[in-house]
Amino acid sequence: LKKALYGLKQAPRAWYSRIEGFFMKEGFEKCSHEHTLFLKHEVGGKFLIISLYVDDLIYTGNDVELCEKFKKSMKLEFDMSDLGKMKYFLGVEVQQSCEGIHLCQRKYAGEVLERFGMGGCNPVKNPIVPGTKLVKDGGEVSVNSTLFKQLIGSLMYLSVTRPDIAFVVCML
Repeated sequence: LKKALYGLKQAPRAWYSRIEGFFMKEGFEKCSHEHTLFLKHEVGGKFLIISLYVDDLIYTGNDVELCEKFKKSMKLEFDMSDLGKMKYFLGVEVQQSCEGIHLCQRKYAGEVLERFGMGGCNPVKNPIVPGTKLVKDGGEVSVNSTLFKQLIGSLMYLSVTRPDIAFVVCML
């Protein structure tokens, strides 16, 4: 599930302190390795996990009642809207079913192809021909380093849901 919190008038640090205080009051523990991840464990193995990203948060748990209780307490404390089950977050499409959760970046991949002039390219099964060795081009044509960095950054983000391209991106 995804939430959108509106009406932020505080500086980002003040906002984070406020919501962190609320989570602590509600019995959550902050993850020691990721300061935007909060966990709540209850009797019987029930748990709730919250991930905060600026003014959006997503949460999941293994108990519907615990999730509803959390949603109700959030609505009492903050002006917010419930956007329902998460379908899209930070460029990642989320498809939830009884088989599990499937993540993909089809739309983002298409945007990257269009942005870098490859919208009409032919799809292939392998991201690189096996045995290919990349060599430095000895030509005198200057490459736009900013555009190249943007391309590599876009491909690195795409590798979040496509680990099969991670090796090739690192070679570039």
